[in-house]
Amino acid sequence: MMNQTSVTEFLLLGLSRNLRIRLFLLGLFSIVYVLTLVYNTIILMLIWLDMRLHTPMYFFLGQLACVDICYTSSTVPQMLANLQSPRQTISLAACAIQMHIFLALAITECILLAVMAYDRYVAICHPLHYVFLMKKTVCMKLALICWTTGFLLPVVHTVLTWQLPFCGSNLIDHFFCEMPALLKLACADTQMVQTVTSMGCIFTLLIPISFILMTYIRILVAILKIQSVQGQRKAFFTCGSHMTVVVLFYGSAIFMYMRPESSHSSGQDKIVSLFYSIVAPIFNPMIYCLNSKTMKDAFLKMLQ
Repeated sequence: MMNQTSVTEFLLLGLSRNLRIRLFLLGLFSIVYVLTLVYNTIILMLIWLDMRLHTPMYFFLGQLACVDICYTSSTVPQMLANLQSPRQTISLAACAIQMHIFLALAITECILLAVMAYDRYVAICHPLHYVFLMKKTVCMKLALICWTTGFLLPVVHTVLTWQLPFCGSNLIDHFFCEMPALLKLACADTQMVQTVTSMGCIFTLLIPISFILMTYIRILVAILKIQSVQGQRKAFFTCGSHMTVVVLFYGSAIFMYMRPESSHSSGQDKIVSLFYSIVAPIFNPMIYCLNSKTMKDAFLKMLQ
């Protein structure tokens, strides 16, 4: 357990040790973080205020905005603190909590994106049954499943990781407590943790992305059967936003967690982590707003 280890705290090395680079990144990521909070908060406000957005699709988009706000807040403040000082200490308990919350929110987003694909499938392939199949109670249950599963699944990973002894170096070559970086510091065999992680990746990454791909194959077939060119274009735009978000998030997550351990490098891992922990949360609201006329109209109405 944690109190059996000789390491009492970790030192996060952050993104760079060069002062000028750190100051530049501090300013850049501070702006990105603020914009991420603002963009996702605006989406939540629009969905709450505009009755036209009280539909299942926008309900799940609101859930995605909530996840992204929490997701980016679980890592970026720590990273900004690292950029001010290249050797930030973090207790073992705080590190364990951060790792668990980060994994929980990542898994929640994985499952939520699959649910959003199912929503688009029902809307396009079974439009006459959409109101019944995606009624409010069903949407609430699906959202609850996403959040509950997301926070329960990483418990095993967290427990197994923090039963390992950390008795050597306490330097984490990362900007937050991410599991692959932590496992490098363990003084025992990590094969069990890696096996459980691989199984978890199959359940939270491969199965959802396979479901999404099969869903969109069915959607594509249904779209091609639409006689109206305008109807096809509208369907493509609706699904295009979601697919862009899926590729952005799943691509980086699969690259990070499903590579062989031997191919991991600290510099590469940091870049990939930046991609899905900072880039994805700020681009998600932009992608959906740019491709949704209803969202644009609701935003203009709110400004007026």
